[in-house]
Amino acid sequence: MIAITKITWDEWRFWHRTKLAATIIVIGTLLTIVSAIVNTVEMQNAKHEREHMQQSSEAKFLEQPDRHPHRMVHYGHYVFRSPSPLSIIEPGVDSFTGTSIFLEGHRQNSAMFSDQRQASGMTRFSSLTPSFLLQVLVPLFIIMIGYASVTREKEAGTLNIMITQGVNLWHLLMGKYLALVSSALLMLLPLVIAAIWATINGESMVITSSFVAGYVAYIFVWCGIVLTVSALSQKSSASFVTLACLWIVLCILLPRIGSSSAAAIAPSQGKLEADFAMLEELRKLGDGHDTSDPAFEQLKQNLLAKYDVSKVEDLPLNFRGAVAQFSEKQLTELLNKFAEKRMQEELAQANIARQFGWLTPTTAIRSFSMMISGTSLETHHRFLREAEKLRFDFVQSLNKVHQDTLSYQADMNRNKDADSTNAARVDASNWQVLSSFSFTPDTAKTRLTRSMPYGIQLLFWLGAIGLCLRFAVRRIC
Repeated sequence: MIAITKITWDEWRFWHRTKLAATIIVIGTLLTIVSAIVNTVEMQNAKHEREHMQQSSEAKFLEQPDRHPHRMVHYGHYVFRSPSPLSIIEPGVDSFTGTSIFLEGHRQNSAMFSDQRQASGMTRFSSLTPSFLLQVLVPLFIIMIGYASVTREKEAGTLNIMITQGVNLWHLLMGKYLALVSSALLMLLPLVIAAIWATINGESMVITSSFVAGYVAYIFVWCGIVLTVSALSQKSSASFVTLACLWIVLCILLPRIGSSSAAAIAPSQGKLEADFAMLEELRKLGDGHDTSDPAFEQLKQNLLAKYDVSKVEDLPLNFRGAVAQFSEKQLTELLNKFAEKRMQEELAQANIARQFGWLTPTTAIRSFSMMISGTSLETHHRFLREAEKLRFDFVQSLNKVHQDTLSYQADMNRNKDADSTNAARVDASNWQVLSSFSFTPDTAKTRLTRSMPYGIQLLFWLGAIGLCLRFAVRRIC
């Protein structure tokens, strides 16, 4: 252990003398600090803004004056998704999927106000989130610091001298490995601070600890890759070129190939094609605004038989409201079927892309990071489902008010004159059917369970690096 410590300190002294490694460490650490601060401020502002808009949207809905209940169905309501505490580091899919949905009758609108969809190509490239820096740029910094760790000893002839003097090669590699890891962990320090901040703001300690542990494992993997290549190379130039190529392949090409392969292996239906297929099915359901539509004839006969009357005017309820309820239920079931199909296609593609974590540690840490922070595709899908449940509940509640509170005659004559229009309105107290909406991340247990396969991928890479280092020691000998 004493020998390893001495080698570690000697490596740090060399970096201090050359200034290059020290400069890279300072630049890398400053970049991650600035990125973490900027992203934290943005996410905190976004959280407060969305919470304010959610309360404002609910208040405006409840403050509406007396209206026809179906007018309120089309007036609609907004729901907003607040960012999770760890999104200050890992925004995940949130930047691409949108943050709010407009809820209204007869429709399932998609999420809106996606940062990346509204940005230009250059803006997307310049969005340096802490997770991007840690997953893509920090490995490059590690390469620049440690590519010559062993090769410079070979080139200077000091490696043979150390071997003849009885220096254990494992001690030599472990000392240099420890030095490289400690330098990389300095760039990880802002992540730890941000994780502590997330814990203070309500995140589970288990989650933040696991989140940091995942990135520490990722740093260990890349330090092992750098040291292995440096040990196997004869010249520093060859080591640097090899590591640069590995960085391009592992951090850029393979993750992109994974996404493209997923789209090819599990193709999804195009939006226009899916919309036309859905519209064709919707036509069979009938128009909920037209009570004479043949699609509602069976409903009409059932109600007449149930209340033992001969015409809809004699029913103890508003037939138009009953049709609205019936139509909305059928329509929602159909919309949910198409929505679930689309979400399953998206999830199938995501799962295929995530399997590339066995080929590149970058994909493994990216999947682990999004799962554990609550910014994965699964969390977005839950947001869509919860928003749809709220939409259906408040629309059906208004349709029930339409059916039970408003008379059929007043409803039919609502456009006759001003007095008839006023008579077809219901009291504003009926708008209290709207429930408050607050979206929170999945439970810590759920996120840990989902992230486990990708934690195993990181452990696989750690084991592979251990074998590679063992092989490198044998080759040096």
